[in-house]
Amino acid sequence: MEIKRAGSQPSGEGPADWFTGAVRVDPLFGPPEPARVAGALVTFEPGARTAWHTHPLGQTLIVTTGLGWAQREGGPIEEIRPGDVVWFPPGEKHWHGATPTTAMSHIAIQEKLNGSPVDWMEQVTDDQYRP
Repeated sequence: MEIKRAGSQPSGEGPADWFTGAVRVDPLFGPPEPARVAGALVTFEPGARTAWHTHPLGQTLIVTTGLGWAQREGGPIEEIRPGDVVWFPPGEKHWHGATPTTAMSHIAIQEKLNGSPVDWMEQVTDDQYRP
C-alpha cells in the first residue's frame, strides 16, 4: 500500500504548449507499471483552456468546482458544472476549460498507451472559444 499525503506532490503550471491562460495541475495519482491509469486535479482560471487533443484510451473528467466548457470536434460547446462526469472516447479530438468569467476545476483521469496518455494538437483559437 502507498499513501500519497495531501501536499506531498507539488503543483505545476500548465505548459503554454498545451494550455491557453492560467492553469494549475495538481497530480493525484500515477501508479508504477504495469498500471496505466493516472489522475490530476486541473484548475483553469477564467478564460483558460486546453489545446485540442486526443487520448489513446479515452479520458474521464469529474467537474469539482466552478463552471466550464467542453467541446468535441464538430460538436457544440457544452457547459459543464460541479458533479458532471464527462467521457471522451479514445481518439476523440476535444478541448475543455473555464468559461470567460468563471474558473473551473476538474479531476482528469486517463490511461497511458505505449507510455503516453495524451496527444496534443493545435491551440483552441479565440474564435473557436467564443464563437
